[in-house]
Formats: sequence, structure tokens, C-alpha cells
Amino acid sequence: MIRKGLLTILIAGCVSGAVAQKSRKSSAVLKADDFRHYVDYFNKMEDENIVQAIPNAQAWDWMKVNIPLFECPQQNFEEMWYFRWWTLRKHIKQTPIGYAITEFLVPRNYADKYNLIGSALGHHIYEARWLRDNRYLNEDFNIWYRGNEGKPMNRLHTFSSWNMYALYNRYLVNGDSSWLLNMLPDLEADYARWESEKRMPNGLFWQTDVKDGMEETISGGRKEKNYRPTINSYMYGNAIALANMEKMKGDKAKAGLYTAKADTLKRLIQQLLWNPVDTFFETRKQADTLANVREEVGFIPWYFNLPDAGYEVAWKKVKEEKTFCAPFGITTADRSDPRFRKRGCCACEWDGAVWPYATAQTMTAMANLMNNYQQTVVDDSLYFRLMETYVESQYRRGRPYIGEYLDETHGYWLKDDQERSRYYNHSTFNDLMITGLAGLRPRNDNKIEVNPLIPENKWPWFCVDNVPYHGKLVTIIWDKDGTKYKKGRGLSVWVNGKKVVSAERLQKVTGNLE
Repeated sequence: MIRKGLLTILIAGCVSGAVAQKSRKSSAVLKADDFRHYVDYFNKMEDENIVQAIPNAQAWDWMKVNIPLFECPQQNFEEMWYFRWWTLRKHIKQTPIGYAITEFLVPRNYADKYNLIGSALGHHIYEARWLRDNRYLNEDFNIWYRGNEGKPMNRLHTFSSWNMYALYNRYLVNGDSSWLLNMLPDLEADYARWESEKRMPNGLFWQTDVKDGMEETISGGRKEKNYRPTINSYMYGNAIALANMEKMKGDKAKAGLYTAKADTLKRLIQQLLWNPVDTFFETRKQADTLANVREEVGFIPWYFNLPDAGYEVAWKKVKEEKTFCAPFGITTADRSDPRFRKRGCCACEWDGAVWPYATAQTMTAMANLMNNYQQTVVDDSLYFRLMETYVESQYRRGRPYIGEYLDETHGYWLKDDQERSRYYNHSTFNDLMITGLAGLRPRNDNKIEVNPLIPENKWPWFCVDNVPYHGKLVTIIWDKDGTKYKKGRGLSVWVNGKKVVSAERLQKVTGNLE
């Protein structure tokens, strides 16, 4: 028997995606029920001690309505795809004023109403923007910005965020300008509040590392007010997003204002946070000296396509074992630094251990670097290898698992015995699969751009099917010899069942949505 609340979810999902579902029946390449066994396994491997809006028993029904399907010859990638959608669903919570998305399943004493925490909101947006039902994110952000008697939640600014940038990038997927522009006054007020709280006379923003969600770093401390690459890059991205929204609205004056704010931040970040000796973006102390330590946050500027050409040398470090490339992931600090992992253990240290939160940021930034810059520092072989490591790290005792952070050498989860760490909704994975490996690059026009970051010698075939994009359903197929899907050899991109562009090799292709 389906509970009334869940029935409402399923019906709403079907209604909101009615056009997409009609197209799906005629154009689907993959069969949903071929992947149900993953969910059956996930349901059996746990004691479901915490239930929110959608229980395990109804997980597959919800997933069939809401998620794209994925198939590839490497089973762990495929399994992790469905596991991460399965875990995301666990965090959808029904509140008295709409759906919300949680970070922890267990209550946290520093959370806002409804156990909401703002640290990973940008990740929540990027991951959930690929769901067919837009209500989950719409209502979540209505709560965050208007759920406190019409005002923002009290703890919206407990942690730094790139919400505005992420919401604009969500618009690039769903094309819903009316919802985004309805939120614009709230986002403008939010930006102004950040400026009043954190902007210093020199133009940079300060933050303590704990309020960046990155406590116990080498470069700072829980109470140190430093100029970090994090919040400054976030505010640059937020300004760029607001400028784009103002252009959509037709307000040239405000668009110019936010563009100027972004330009100023870009100049200051490149001038004051770049260490020419370490060739890396680093934290600057308020004493006006660089912290002189490479940390993973130094890759974040590329998440927002911020740096000019010429700074790509920093990415050499991501592939060096002595600096960031560890057996079980990208470390949060330079492994060669004598202070690496000297804070102790298991109190949320960001002094070297691997955090999926940071991995997701770095991999998004790397995909931007490979798509939007002329460079030869990183390539698709490295991107695939790091994604493969990311997949392999998300296991615990042989079963899929996503937690807070893990040991970089042995791969064990550092809080794996704590209930709080289980199903930690603090990173992205499927967004990286769609925009990175499969290569769908969201745009604000009627073009569709696909640039898979998969070496041709890795997979002879893969398919990402029925991805909601601009109100249509997109399918990306790679079939090297044409025998797997029997829709032609090579790479092909389909929109509502119609092939719009193809190529014989894995390469960047661009076609028309209409």
C-alpha cells in the first residue's frame, strides 16, 4: 500500500513531467526494470532506521519517475550511479511548508528548522537539477529564503555558499526562468547581506575555515578570519550569476553592477590569493601574508571559470602523488607539507584527508578547465582515473557507502562507526557523470553540447538515457562498433528520440535542440 504522501509525490512527478514521459515511452533506449536489482540490493543491505518522505519500499517507484538511466560496461560506475540517486532520495523531507533536502539524516544541534544545514546547498542543487520533478529544489529554496515567516532561515549564512551560481546553473538545465526571476529579489538581498557581513575594505571576503564547512585546515583555524579561495570564488560566481539574471530580466544597470563586482573579485583573487612561488591559489591571512600551503581549495576558482589563461600550471599538482593524488582520492592538502594530517583524527579535519565535498568541487572545476580553457596540463585519461578512484572510494566493507571523509592511503571512512556519517549528502556524483564523463554541458541557448571526458580505449559503449534538459529528454550513446544499441557506430546525441548530432569518435559535438 502506498502512503498518501508518497502517492502525492508520484502523481506530482508524473504530472510535472507529462510531456517528458510521453516522449520517454517512444524514445527510451534503456529499460528501467533492467536496473531495479540495484535498488533491491540497496534496500536489503541496511536497516532502514530513519525514514523521511520516500521510504525504501517506494524508492524504485520514485526513481523510475525522476532519474535518468545509465548503463556502462564497468559495473562499479553503474552501481554507484543508482546508489547515489537512492541515497539522495533519502534526504527529501516533507515539512509543513514544502519539501526540503537534508544533509544529515540524524538531527544536528547546529541545524536550522527541519534539520536543514546550508553547507552543501550548492551540491544539492547541482545533483538534484537532473530530477524530472522540479518541486523538490523549488520548495527547498522557498524554505531557505522565505520559510521564516517570509524571511530567510536564521542559519542561511552559517556557512559560505555558491547558491546563486548553482541556481543559475540549474536554470541552464531546466530552462525555468520564471521561477528563477521570482527568486531574484531574495538573491539580491542575500548577496548584499554577504557583503555587509564578510567583505573587507580591500574588497576581499573573509571567512573562518569552519564556516566554510572546512574546519581544522592547515592554513587557518576555527576562529581565524582569513581571505580564502572558497568564499571569494563563491562570491565571484554569485555575482556572475546575478549579472546573468539581471540581463534576463532586462535590467542593464544592475547587470553592469554585478559584472563590475565580479571583475573586481577576479582581479583581487588573481592578485592577492595567487602564490607565484607555489604556483597555486592559497589562503591569505588578515596579517596580509599568504598561508604558504597548497590546499585543495586552490582548485575552486575554476569551478566558476574565474582564472584568466596562464594559471593552469596549478593543475599539475592534482596528478602528482607527492602533492594531491593519493591512492583513495584527492587530498585536501599537499601531502608533502610537514603539517599534513597533523591535526589528529576524526574531528572533521581538512588538513589532508579525502572529503567527497571537495572532490566534487575539484572534479567540476577540472571539467570546466578541460572544456573552457586551452590547456595541456590535464586530459581525459586523468579525469577518468580520478573519477574511477572516486567510485572505488565510495565503498565500505564491500558495499556502496557515502560518508563524511576518508583516509587517503587505506580508504577507510574516518567516521564509519557513527550514524551521522551514513548517507552524508555533502557532495555530487551523478552530476559529474552527466556533465563530465558523459559530457552534457548546460547552455543558455537552443544548442546542445556534449563532450565526453572518457578515453576511447576505456568503454566500448555507454548510454545516459532520458536526461531532462530544456523541457526535453536527451539521450547520449557511445557505441564504438554499433552492435550494442544498434543505432549507429560512434557517439550520438538524441533529443526526444531524434538524433541531432553524431561523430565517429568520442569528441565534442554540438547540435540543435529544435
